Amino acid sequence: MPTYPGTVSPVAVSAAATVLPYARWAERATTHATRADALTAGWRERRAAGTTHAIEDFLFTYYPTRPAQLRRWHPGSGVVVGRPDDGAEPGVLAAYAERATWRWYRTTPDGGVTLDAEAFLAERGDTVRYVRDLLAATASRPARFGCLGLHEWAMVYRDHAAGRASRHPLPLRLGGDGTDAVVEGHRIRCTHVDAYRFFTPEASGLNTERPTRETQPALEQPGCLHANMDLYKWSLKLGPVVPGELLLDTFELARDVRVLDMQASPYDVSSYGLAPVAIETPDGRAEYVRRQQEFAERSADLRTRLLDACEALLAAD
Repeated sequence: MPTYPGTVSPVAVSAAATVLPYARWAERATTHATRADALTAGWRERRAAGTTHAIEDFLFTYYPTRPAQLRRWHPGSGVVVGRPDDGAEPGVLAAYAERATWRWYRTTPDGGVTLDAEAFLAERGDTVRYVRDLLAATASRPARFGCLGLHEWAMVYRDHAAGRASRHPLPLRLGGDGTDAVVEGHRIRCTHVDAYRFFTPEASGLNTERPTRETQPALEQPGCLHANMDLYKWSLKLGPVVPGELLLDTFELARDVRVLDMQASPYDVSSYGLAPVAIETPDGRAEYVRRQQEFAERSADLRTRLLDACEALLAAD
């Protein structure tokens, strides 16, 4: 069995482990890197040019992520990536040897490389169990579609009157008074703590819920745009437990949800070539609910896949 620098003694793997031959997983890793590069191209170009994008940059600032992190393909728990043939190019052998030194990875007796479930759970087990329980609780509830994206409006409510700057460097589509009138004319029903915590002081008491970090598992529901965006956050938290393809699927979902979040917000996003979803009108409300339902359906599959990844890891303990 080959020995790779920087690795510890090989660990045995379950007989149920999936073994991917080198050619098969190398193709997946290459496809993944190409896809990740396309998804991060705009961010990398803006960083180099010193420019910003109020909608797209959110995925790299609110969810701090390096493009290199997205580019790295992981097979997921319970999968062994087979080593290349001894006659492979030196660069291929070196890249494989490096993979064996990645954090939480171990070699197997036959020279493969796999996630060390025991080591990962020893360090991140509480996180895995929390994410598993939160995702399961969210999936168990009916989706609610009555919020109309008013969380973004509540985040700027009465800012103009108080002389505060808005959270984003974009003009308000209806102006300050018009924005406040929309908030005051609707019922605010935000269930997501990480949206609610950005409400202005004047808007905080208008919400029908008082979500906190402690009540998050009891309130999270699959119709919430931010709960669905957070599938990307949980994928990042789980790291190598999540197959690379699933990580990028959650990134794409978060990106698409973010677009609707801003289209339905009080901000004027026309400078980005986007039409508003005017939730203050009947047509706008109908469009918002329709798209919210589509995202709930799309997120259901991703949530199940993340749950499966958690369960597979916990079962290997």
